[in-house]
Amino acid sequence: MGSIPRASTPPPPWVELPPEITTIILQKLGTIEILTTVQLVCKTWRDLCVDPAIWRIIDLRNDMRNDGSLLDSAYDLEKICRHAVDRSQGQLIDINIEFFGTDDLLCYISQRSGQLRRLRLVFCYHLSGEALSKAVKKMPYLEELQLYYTRITKEAIEAVGHSCPHLKCFRLNNQGFRRPQIECDEEALAVAENMPSLCHLQLFGNKMTNEGLKAILDGCHHLESLDLRHCFNLCLEGSLERRCSQQIKELKRPHDSTEDYEFECHIEDFESSDEDYSFRFSDIDHMSLDDDYYEFSDLDDEYFDYADLVID
Repeated sequence: MGSIPRASTPPPPWVELPPEITTIILQKLGTIEILTTVQLVCKTWRDLCVDPAIWRIIDLRNDMRNDGSLLDSAYDLEKICRHAVDRSQGQLIDINIEFFGTDDLLCYISQRSGQLRRLRLVFCYHLSGEALSKAVKKMPYLEELQLYYTRITKEAIEAVGHSCPHLKCFRLNNQGFRRPQIECDEEALAVAENMPSLCHLQLFGNKMTNEGLKAILDGCHHLESLDLRHCFNLCLEGSLERRCSQQIKELKRPHDSTEDYEFECHIEDFESSDEDYSFRFSDIDHMSLDDDYYEFSDLDDEYFDYADLVID
């Protein structure tokens, strides 16, 4: 008797999708998911996951659990980031880093991403203003810089203005405090004097006074939107209020609603004024992001099995 031929197993339906459609779908999953899960599904997806085009946007968003621990603390996120940057082969235009990052990492990104248009750094405790100053010198096409609860110096703001002539959007956001009333116009003056082409500026929780705001209005003539929420040293009334309303199309005042703000932003009041409170974080400890990390081995292996690093 002859053998009965086996029916061939049809390929999974997703394999039949055009590559460009599959690429769009995969990009929505995020960098961590692509490197730890997606590229292991099938050869078709793996081939797409090593295409530099899929790494033009790197999103290393790292959410926190209710207990304050990081959801993706099972992975060495800095090494994942370096691997993703390598795969972009210089085509990276947009990168988002949250809750991790070092001076060395920012230097690594800047050396390999000369086409970068957007840089977003959120709760990056270990980044210094000096490192940012050096990095932006290699980001001449940067159009948008977002810094959320990340240390920066006046000198770094000046360096950004000098090195990034195409910068249109700048966000420098911190925790707002009503008391003690610590006034500081350094950051506002640095923006006013070095970023004349800005169209969108967000200075959430800044310690500027009316003098700093006037300098911004004088120096940034192209501003279309200005977010001053939780800037409690400002007193918008009289001629300053009229000027803001006339010059700025979309103005958010210090006491406006924060419902659309993506991070928790309740207002803190402290009796002591011995510290710089702009860098305090509610419900978030200054944790060591190096604890409990698992090391990658052989980052040069483009098919490294990241799934081995998952903690149950």
